[in-house]
Amino acid sequence: MKKNVTKVIKVDNETKKLMNEYYEGMKREKTPPYAIFQADTGDTIVTLYTSGKAMFQGISADIESSMWESIEKNKEDIDYFIDTDKKSKKKDKEIAIPFEISSIGSDEVGTGDYYGPIVVTASFVKKENIPFLTELGVRDSKKISDEQILKIVPKIIKRIPYKTIMLSNKEYNENYGSNMNMNKIKAVLHNKVLSEMAKGNDYDYDYVVIDQFESEKSYYNHLEECPNPLKGITFITKAEDKCMSVAVSSLISRYIFIKEIDKLGEKYGIFLPKGANYYVEDIGIKLVQKYGTKVLKNVAKLNFSNTERILKEIKK
Repeated sequence: MKKNVTKVIKVDNETKKLMNEYYEGMKREKTPPYAIFQADTGDTIVTLYTSGKAMFQGISADIESSMWESIEKNKEDIDYFIDTDKKSKKKDKEIAIPFEISSIGSDEVGTGDYYGPIVVTASFVKKENIPFLTELGVRDSKKISDEQILKIVPKIIKRIPYKTIMLSNKEYNENYGSNMNMNKIKAVLHNKVLSEMAKGNDYDYDYVVIDQFESEKSYYNHLEECPNPLKGITFITKAEDKCMSVAVSSLISRYIFIKEIDKLGEKYGIFLPKGANYYVEDIGIKLVQKYGTKVLKNVAKLNFSNTERILKEIKK
């Protein structure tokens, strides 16, 4: 397993603007204090601070930071340094679809959480069910409290067909490596649930929608080894706000994630926090002190930079 590293560089205002645009589709909802944004590339967490400091954490931190260091030194060659695939994603015109449609959509939860599984859900929403879901207050799971999700999702799953796949922490750690990064894992799981929904049922839908986490080209490159990947998908950024089936899938995934992380906490007799902030490391230290370092492979995503800091603290 590749080692996680942390790299900090200093950038000027021009580069801050470039970074802000470049990472637009990868930004997290919440940002740390004094940060302009925090983004997740799949292998690296990028935090840009108002001071001009840019912190890169993850197994590709050196590669990601060196790109911006090079841009700082030679801005006229910026097209050479910015990956053309990511660049095209930024420039692509946003796809617009009608809201009042029947659709199959997918979304995932858990990829930015140190503890707990990755949960991917695809659901089929008939346009006739949109008023019912709107009345429930369905929207992106990041904008609804866990308490609300626990109340409304049981009502949703009684009426809305869905398929969920869950990748446990142990499975994640066994699969993650040089040939299987976070975005490839997400692509494989999305393809699986969407294929089962679209190919295995006689649903009359207008669109199949994914909440876009990378370009369409990169998505299908990840699926080269998958037999008959589902085609005809519409990729939309922040799709949970624009497509009801994606919003529903987001809520169902979050509901299952909440249940599963609570089960893990009960199993090990400790509350497991969500996210990947420094508080998770305090819990990680307690877990390792009680159960040994091997416990982390069953409850956490080992490639996150939090692991290195937990183990370093234990050795003190």
